[in-house]
Amino acid sequence: MSATKSTGEARAGGWAALGRRPLFWPLAILAALLLFNLPFTPDFFDVSVKEGHLVGSLINIPFFATPVLLIALGMTPVIATGGIDLSVGAVMAISGAVACRIISRAPDQNSILLVLGAIGLALLAAMAAGLFNGVMVGRLGVQPIIATLILLVAGRGVAQLITDGFILTELSKPYGVIGGYALGIPTGVFLIAAFAAGLVFLTRRTALGLLIESVGGNAEAARLAGVRAQRIKILVYVLCGLMAGVAGLWNSSSLGGADANNAGLWIELDAILAVVIGGTSLTGGRFSIGGTVVGALILQTLKTTIFTIGIPAQANMVFEAVVVILICLLQSAEFRARISGAFHRRGGGRTPPLVEAEPPVVPTQTVEAAPWPS
Repeated sequence: MSATKSTGEARAGGWAALGRRPLFWPLAILAALLLFNLPFTPDFFDVSVKEGHLVGSLINIPFFATPVLLIALGMTPVIATGGIDLSVGAVMAISGAVACRIISRAPDQNSILLVLGAIGLALLAAMAAGLFNGVMVGRLGVQPIIATLILLVAGRGVAQLITDGFILTELSKPYGVIGGYALGIPTGVFLIAAFAAGLVFLTRRTALGLLIESVGGNAEAARLAGVRAQRIKILVYVLCGLMAGVAGLWNSSSLGGADANNAGLWIELDAILAVVIGGTSLTGGRFSIGGTVVGALILQTLKTTIFTIGIPAQANMVFEAVVVILICLLQSAEFRARISGAFHRRGGGRTPPLVEAEPPVVPTQTVEAAPWPS
């Protein structure tokens, strides 16, 4: 009897330890969403080859999640420092506008050097936008939400100035590879894998991750300890601008043109939500690159599920909000503890009363006073 009880307790302890792992709940939610589609779409997990490309729902999810994934990866270190970047959608529009403006006006749009030059200038423009945010936040001390809100408004106007208010179209085959397929697999998958691996290496194999967490935990204490908090903040905003620029290149390449008015519109909200679902704290100090990837995949899987089960378009946003709230509650250790306690009480179990420990008795030693000299 005691052996069976100890085995059950060991299993319960093992499940409890597994539930405390950062990636357990995001992965469990992602798996549940994927399995939820099977009754509505029996061939949901089928992957086939069509015209030399892999096709299927499991391929479409990372394909359409590419821009959110790229921006969320760049947003993760920014949020880890206690900041936020609301301008990533505008930066995404600027990047696509610069690249398409150069390519669309060239006599030979299929020139490799031309495409590489356009990509380089577009990424430089995106990094310059990130540098602006970083200087405003790190050097001038402007609140992150205010500093990036400035570029959210102004950046969209800059993108429209670059395109003269029109939708620029391009017919470049080399440029189309960015938002297309490579070796039968969506190019976005390679981009996500490369940038995610690079971020993991920089933040977990070097001191950069510890510096980011220290700045996000307590910037003043980090500064007093010798950490150059201003430079760290500038660096993460430049990195976020770079990732938004890559997302802009992917978006304009997949669409075959740049729409400065709609490219990346409100994508910053999905990116922030993906980071939070992945386990990164909005107050800074703790972040998870793998969790961000899973969080973005959860959002795209949820959108695919909504479309699959046939929910009316008018209710999509409401349904998505309700599911996201449930996801966030499931990730809350305090919420899970409350639910577990409620089931325990309903099942007749009693929670042992809290017994306050008595203060320890400190032995006293009496010291006799010395007699006064007579």
